[in-house]
Amino acid sequence: MDLDRHDFQLDELVERIKSNDNRLVALQVPEGLKMQALEMMDSIEDESGAKVVLAADPCYGACDLVHDKMQMMGVELVAHMGHSQMNIDSGMPTHFIPVTYDGDPELAPVLPLLESHRAIAQSRLESAGEQSDIDEKDAKERFLDAVGRVSPLTGTRLGLVGSIQHLHLLEEFKGRLEKAGFEVEIPVGGDRLTFPGQVLGCNYSGDDPSIGHYMFLGSGDFHPIGLVLHTGKPLAMLDPYSGDATEMSLERIERILRQRFGLINSVDDATSFGILIGEKPGQMRRNLAIRMKRLLEKHGRKGYLLALDHISPDLIDFYPVDAYVNTACPRIAIDDSVRYAKPLITPYELEVALGEKKWETGYQFDEIP
Repeated sequence: MDLDRHDFQLDELVERIKSNDNRLVALQVPEGLKMQALEMMDSIEDESGAKVVLAADPCYGACDLVHDKMQMMGVELVAHMGHSQMNIDSGMPTHFIPVTYDGDPELAPVLPLLESHRAIAQSRLESAGEQSDIDEKDAKERFLDAVGRVSPLTGTRLGLVGSIQHLHLLEEFKGRLEKAGFEVEIPVGGDRLTFPGQVLGCNYSGDDPSIGHYMFLGSGDFHPIGLVLHTGKPLAMLDPYSGDATEMSLERIERILRQRFGLINSVDDATSFGILIGEKPGQMRRNLAIRMKRLLEKHGRKGYLLALDHISPDLIDFYPVDAYVNTACPRIAIDDSVRYAKPLITPYELEVALGEKKWETGYQFDEIP
């Protein structure tokens, strides 16, 4: 990653610190920028006159805001870098610092993938009216199909999305893609999403039946995995850092779905569950956790509500329960379940295991609205 081509926009933060006469400021940065944190602290202190304390715990998104602990320390303002503001209140004044990357990858390498994915979308569109009643065996096969989502398509448009540091490129790439013959939409999501075309690890609410496939401007596979799990639609990736064009392998998505399938079946005989509640403001879904507890009671099973700030195997594996239901960050169950000694499932997966949801609807990604 070429950090010299990132624009860390600190000027507005410095002006806010000066105007409010803040004396102690907390800086919170994503994991990928921690190596540059001390240099940023020097810059903020030199230009503003305030003292800066680094919130050095892991930070994985704007849902992971520093809150009451920093207030108890006497911090007056939190500077959160690299993520956009969500529809949550951490209880602390927070300044979100934009970070953009000066990259302009060539479009040509990704075009063959997009043409292939458009053909898949067209085939799904043409067969949309062929759905019929199916037996349980076929329903489970559909559940395991990475692009077998039942939600019918109404079009084959290309959905253009990206991670936060590349969103400024979307309008330019929309024009280039339209010149290449694609009908392009930059989707607009719900309240949790600040910008058109933005996707989060826990929210893909901009999806629409008229979108048949996606292109993601960004690096890594964290967002692409979630997007394909949520939509069941093919996705091509264009990396602004390297210029590489790849696709999210449907085989990889199907491996994840087989893993989820196995975990659902593994809790058939479970009688006691730990229900995990995230204490972080952007991940706390208390009402959902209580609903899961009531659902378990309805089916003659026991649920224990467990609240944690950080969730990891060493903090929960020792409890004498048969399995866990995660209502905190949705990606804990998807990305980290192999680390846990006992099955770790999502609320939707519990509903399938208890017969409240049907296999044939296809896999439903656990999303925080």
